[in-house]
Amino acid sequence: MEKTNVMRILEQKKIRYEAHCIGDNTKLSGVDVANALGKMPESVFKTLVTVGKSGSNYVFVVPINGELNLKKAAKAVGEKSVEMIKQRDLLPLTGYVHGGCSPIGMKKFFTTVVDISAEKQEMICFSAGKVGYQVELDPKDLSRAIRFKFADIAEGKV
Repeated sequence: MEKTNVMRILEQKKIRYEAHCIGDNTKLSGVDVANALGKMPESVFKTLVTVGKSGSNYVFVVPINGELNLKKAAKAVGEKSVEMIKQRDLLPLTGYVHGGCSPIGMKKFFTTVVDISAEKQEMICFSAGKVGYQVELDPKDLSRAIRFKFADIAEGKV
């Protein structure tokens, strides 16, 4: 398995993780990814990048079986509103492509919020920074890799 920058950062910080490779099929939905990993959808997360009314960018990590509630997200970061960035802006801004975006290892650090449901999970999975690659770790250990806060930002989650 190819090692990604996310994996290198976790190893550098001595954070235990498990790497998973499910292939580079960009057509897989989040639930398909969870099924391929043999995980419950509520333990697999997607990373979303937004822009606030102020022009600042924010990162939100939500369960793949839920959606980002833009009003809750804006409130969590002290903005009047936030909206998703355009897909074409993702790579130049973060260094990641759609389907391979991770909260760890972006070109620049952005204020990051993880849905509060992650706190209830023993382990969470999210992109390892490349399409088809996932890392699984204890959500408590994520704070050793990046600064973030937990908040209720998702809707439709189980």
